[in-house]
Amino acid sequence: MKLDAIQAAEAKLLLQTYERNPILFVRGEGVHLIDENGDRYLDLLSGIGVNALGYGHPAIVETIAEQSKKLIHTSNLFFHEGQAELALRLTEASGMDRAFFSNSGTEANEAALKLARAYAGMRRSEGKRLGTKFLALEHSFHGRTMGAVAATHKEKYREPFAPVMPNVEFVRFNDVADLKTKFSTDVCAILIEVVQGEGGINPVSQEFFEAARKLTQSTGALLIADEIQAGLGRTGKWFAYQHYGIQPDITTLAKPIAGGLPLGVMLCTEEVAQAIHPGMHGTTFGGGPLACAVGIAVFDTIEKERLLDHINEIGSYFQQKLNELKQKHNAITAVRGLGLMLAAELDSAELAKTVLAEMQKRHILINRTSETVLRFLPPFVLGKQHVDEAIAALDEIFTEHSPAPAGEHAHTNGGTHIG
Repeated sequence: MKLDAIQAAEAKLLLQTYERNPILFVRGEGVHLIDENGDRYLDLLSGIGVNALGYGHPAIVETIAEQSKKLIHTSNLFFHEGQAELALRLTEASGMDRAFFSNSGTEANEAALKLARAYAGMRRSEGKRLGTKFLALEHSFHGRTMGAVAATHKEKYREPFAPVMPNVEFVRFNDVADLKTKFSTDVCAILIEVVQGEGGINPVSQEFFEAARKLTQSTGALLIADEIQAGLGRTGKWFAYQHYGIQPDITTLAKPIAGGLPLGVMLCTEEVAQAIHPGMHGTTFGGGPLACAVGIAVFDTIEKERLLDHINEIGSYFQQKLNELKQKHNAITAVRGLGLMLAAELDSAELAKTVLAEMQKRHILINRTSETVLRFLPPFVLGKQHVDEAIAALDEIFTEHSPAPAGEHAHTNGGTHIG
């Protein structure tokens, strides 16, 4: 089917949840997607942070072919070879003890919320004063299931489904005083995206993260680090919280873990894991043989190809080039991020829309979040030549669509970087 036929069919048959771009991709190679006409697009979004190894990576292709001939699904009523092997890699990399595999990030976060409530209940049964309330941050995004969406800050995600899960309160981002005011023994967990993704690529501050850790330790509440978008190397470390030297009680991971196949995971400490026993939670598809086999291949490839070092190098280069653009173009008000999780904030939503459209015309894919933020989540195998191509295109677009006023000097303040 061609693009126009597919558009017509989807308009009639699919629930309208996305405003799709009018491009029909049919295959990919490395950091490029290729459309029905054979045109190549530099992909700096990687399926919203999913395709960590790009497209057509031999490790993924060969693993899928081999595993699909053996076993795709058994259910979690039986054992298979992949879960413990992948869990071992993830627990060692994260500093956690136990894993629960799911199908997606929102399910991993849902499991974390349920575990936090169960843990608080276990502690209450032991005489500990611990409530059921969650603290989440303003601008947060934790998913679209009823629990995860309740902890997601933007009203547009929650209001259509009200009433959502009660007992969630939002704290001003990086505001330690507000956090201390709202924290009490009623709180069972503080939920933090170490680098907010949908919220505009905002890294949490060291001071705020440390305050959250100390507060939770003072009462026995849990610290949950949502690493759905930032985890498994995107920031240059296996987990973004490792930049801060802070260890949470629970962390969640999903997007890049299986190279494009649906897979999520919640990781937790041994102590917290004691709150769950058979029958309390589960999943039909989560952690199946095929997804786990690919997850192992992705993890091992990141190690074998030393991609964490590469992410740090190419991420620093990308951020440097974005900051040079910022010095040149007044329309860029901030550059933020860690590793290959980067953003450039613009001074208007209309300009951000224009930049996206113009980049797409030049066959470069990025996206926009929080109205004014250009988000870059490229594959880990991105090269400097690809960064240079993107920066040259952005420079051209800003020069054409947002020239600096005569006599006005460019911004000189830098962006946010923690490393």
